[in-house]
Amino acid sequence: MEQPADAAAIRLPKGMTVEGLWAARQALMQNPTPDGLKNLATQIFAVQQYVAGERLVLDVIGAHQDNLAVLLAAADVLATYTMRYDLIVAILGKVLLALPHLSQLKVFLATALVRKGDVTAGMRIFAEIMQHHPEHHQDACEHLVVALLDAGYAQEGLMVLESWFRGGKPVTTALLSNMGCVLQRMNRSEEALVWYRRALEREPQNSAACTGYAVALFKAGHFGEGAPHYLRREGLAPDSVSWYLSLPHLRKGEPLQGKKVIFYQEQGLGDTLQFIRYLPMVLAQGAQVTLVAPDTLLRLLRLAFPQVSIVAEKDFARQDGYDAILPIPDLPFVMGLQTRADIPAQVPYLQAPPADVARMAALLPAQRPRIGLVWSGGRRTKAMDVLTDQRRSTTAEQVLGALTPVEAVLVNLQLGPRREDLAAWRGQPVCDLMDHAHDMADTAALIEGLDLVISVDTSVVHLAGALGKPVWLLSRWDGCWRWGDTGETSPWYPTMRIFRAQERSFGPVLAQMGAALQAWVATWHPGKGALD
Repeated sequence: MEQPADAAAIRLPKGMTVEGLWAARQALMQNPTPDGLKNLATQIFAVQQYVAGERLVLDVIGAHQDNLAVLLAAADVLATYTMRYDLIVAILGKVLLALPHLSQLKVFLATALVRKGDVTAGMRIFAEIMQHHPEHHQDACEHLVVALLDAGYAQEGLMVLESWFRGGKPVTTALLSNMGCVLQRMNRSEEALVWYRRALEREPQNSAACTGYAVALFKAGHFGEGAPHYLRREGLAPDSVSWYLSLPHLRKGEPLQGKKVIFYQEQGLGDTLQFIRYLPMVLAQGAQVTLVAPDTLLRLLRLAFPQVSIVAEKDFARQDGYDAILPIPDLPFVMGLQTRADIPAQVPYLQAPPADVARMAALLPAQRPRIGLVWSGGRRTKAMDVLTDQRRSTTAEQVLGALTPVEAVLVNLQLGPRREDLAAWRGQPVCDLMDHAHDMADTAALIEGLDLVISVDTSVVHLAGALGKPVWLLSRWDGCWRWGDTGETSPWYPTMRIFRAQERSFGPVLAQMGAALQAWVATWHPGKGALD
């Protein structure tokens, strides 16, 4: 087997050369072990090489289809890093057929079926476990609730947990955390806090409970109380090999005068756009900041913060002299955010390059008002991120079907694969200029020529809000913590109006949005805001 032509192009696990990676792959193919497969695949996935990681797993199990131990390791890796529940279900079915006494695997299989979308089959296996395998009741309950919640069946998950606790069955940290998570997802965050506290009383260092408790506190508006727990979360940085990640983390209250600090993007583009508003506070206290940002944000951020060194990750060579690092989502908390009243909501705090604004304006139709649309988040790869994206995203057909016809110019702001949805749309025309948008500065310039932006919960919402443009957020039923549990407005963005889904389908809330849009357009005038 020859080394693939693209081997040199992939990002490598820390401390590994192309030759070393290829040798490890070849050795695993010839003599696979469960630990060997898990270790190598995890190293590859850890540097965001999802295609290469999945290909490794598939090649190994394809060549060793009768090695049941390796098949189980493969199922475990696939469940952690991919959405290949079709393969996971097939693997577990094969192993259980050969080893039916491994009843523990039925919990795994049932969970995979629910996440695959076959809720009926999954629930049937869970019912069988509860009837015939009392030794697995606790494990089954824990996994069932998480699977139901990820599939959008929060009420059903709540019923399972309520039944469990009423029945006087064993109470575990995981089950208490699950109850907190269910209630937080159902926008009952104050109730969730009680359950998370119980979980942390039993196991104070439990990472999942700490993070869940922090998110519930944030969603309820208790930022100061949640921050210490949030700072203990497991690292979410997409890059696990950058040299600066070993530097000390900046902490709240540390003097900043003369300190050299690296800020880096830990999560999505939206987090960076939302929290970068705190950067001037850091500069005002005398810090020297280097901001490591994705390519798509470089021009936009350089225009907003010309006094800051803003670099792309690929161009940021190892340097001495830095004192600390800080992931950008921690900025509000290090700078002392306590309650909603503390949020600096002065907008705009970002701006588009004037030349780009003029260029985009010349391409837009003359008719007004102009409404920008986004119906899907960016493509995700890791399993849990994909599940979240499935809950927040919809289709062009569903959004346009609910909002049109409308006496306005519709403008596409959707990028990525879901932009292709427009090709099948046969209704009111949508102006698509995204071939002219090569980065976020271009997108910002396009938004500056619009009168309203309507979007699911993705980076464009934050960009429009940071520009001070009217923006309507189509929020999923288990809305993100930053939007709170209830209400149509947000302290983060004064120009935002929130439309909250109350169920798994976006249909009813889109109908509400469609009616609101007709009223908004009927009374539109230049300078009208999203809340007018």
